Amino acid sequence: MSNCYACGASLDELGRVYRSTLCPSCGKEVHACLNCRFYEPGAHWDCRETISEPVRDKDRANFCDFFMLASGGARNPGSSKPGGKPTGAPDRSESARTNFDNLFGND
Repeated sequence: MSNCYACGASLDELGRVYRSTLCPSCGKEVHACLNCRFYEPGAHWDCRETISEPVRDKDRANFCDFFMLASGGARNPGSSKPGGKPTGAPDRSESARTNFDNLFGND
């Protein structure tokens, strides 16, 4: 199940996503980093793929050939700001700190 990053509406009925595809609910551009399965804040240029140049506007349509519609829910419903984590996702920095402390016996 795929959802719009901005409003959380289901995008499953869209079929193939083109650069000009818009969310049927809010009208935001769908072919954007924030809707991509490879988008990951903190990764090199916020992408898990080996892209050749950064995409500046993560919430705008782009020409990335790696784009694949993300599944599993909206990244940051109700907001068009980049950098949102998937809904219900654990805080990765806290998890990393806990693992580090466990590894070195820090209390």
